Amino acid sequence: MKKITLLSAIALTALSAFAMAEEQTLRIGIEAAYPPFASKTAVGAITGFDYDIGNALCEKMAVKCVWTEQQFDGLIPSLKVRKIDAVLSSMSITPDRLKSVDFSKKYYHTPGKLAMKAGTVVNDPLVDLKGKRVGVQRASTYDRYASDKFAAAGIEVVRYGSQGEAFLDLASGRLDATLADIVNIDEGFIKTDAGKGFALVGPDFTDNKYFGNGAGIAVRKGDSATAEKLNAAIDAVRADGTYQKIQSKYFSYDIYGG
Repeated sequence: MKKITLLSAIALTALSAFAMAEEQTLRIGIEAAYPPFASKTAVGAITGFDYDIGNALCEKMAVKCVWTEQQFDGLIPSLKVRKIDAVLSSMSITPDRLKSVDFSKKYYHTPGKLAMKAGTVVNDPLVDLKGKRVGVQRASTYDRYASDKFAAAGIEVVRYGSQGEAFLDLASGRLDATLADIVNIDEGFIKTDAGKGFALVGPDFTDNKYFGNGAGIAVRKGDSATAEKLNAAIDAVRADGTYQKIQSKYFSYDIYGG
């Protein structure tokens, strides 16, 4: 009897190990400091639009999402050295990034915008912001744009490890403005207590050279198999209403874009 029990236990262990080996995973990098796209709950769990979309895509692809949290500027390097398989972190598809990684199709598309004290008028940012301090997230598309355009126009560019840090300095008066995604500014700052007295100002920032054609999921250069699976999954969640259901949790408007 003991032998039978032992053999049964060994068999169950072997089957369990085989099942775990057979389960396919997708290791996804994310920066959880970019609400409402990704942030941390009070108990330390990741939440947000990017996270929910990623889990929905993994379900369509019949794989298990394994999330790796880190700062934004370390995501592409981690992808290149194969610590992760994909980056799903509101990363814009830009010509510059396409030199080193490939992308899925977009899963949303929103413009960049300035946040400043309410009532501030900005018609021409390169003129009206001269001599002012503008915060951007390091290694973001906004950092690259500000480095090329703002700095040359006499605007002081201040870089931060996360967009949340820029919001804190803007609220405390250490910055005159911050340049970021319009939704991130509106939902993650202006609609919060810290953002009272601030507003979205000036023109939209949509230059394709810097801001691309929307946010996509980055994969290693040449990994067309993963990109194609992600594209099919994006189409699937758009078609069956999953995308719209997730979107409605965070936004009262369509962020997919034209």
